[in-house]
Amino acid sequence: MRPIAPALLVLLAACSTGAGDEVADPALGASRGDARQLAEYRPVGESQQCVQTTRIRSTRVLSDRVIDFELAGGRRLRNTLPVRCPSLGFEERFSYSTYGSQLCSSEIITVLRSPSALPGPSCGLGRFQPVERAPAAN
Repeated sequence: MRPIAPALLVLLAACSTGAGDEVADPALGASRGDARQLAEYRPVGESQQCVQTTRIRSTRVLSDRVIDFELAGGRRLRNTLPVRCPSLGFEERFSYSTYGSQLCSSEIITVLRSPSALPGPSCGLGRFQPVERAPAAN
């Protein structure tokens, strides 16, 4: 049975890196399409611990680790979770609860599963990094 075990591991490794995964940045879990979105914006200024929830206009999940928060006035904050949040990039939906008027890096988000919106994994947020659209390359 020992000779079969290494072959099985090789087979499993080959199956887990199929062409359909399209992962451009394995560390962030971003697909090629979302990797363009990641590259389209660059960090500017200091990151911040919290954001006022009343200023959040929309969110865009870019991967299992990256969420962009669009604020009133067009400002964008990127939150890179400290660890991968399973199925966040696939579901692209999450919920959160706060005890005040701010969403902070100490808060937990919960992935919402489709179509039932049942709760999925819960994961901690990172700091909020201001980003702006990078100038187009000539």
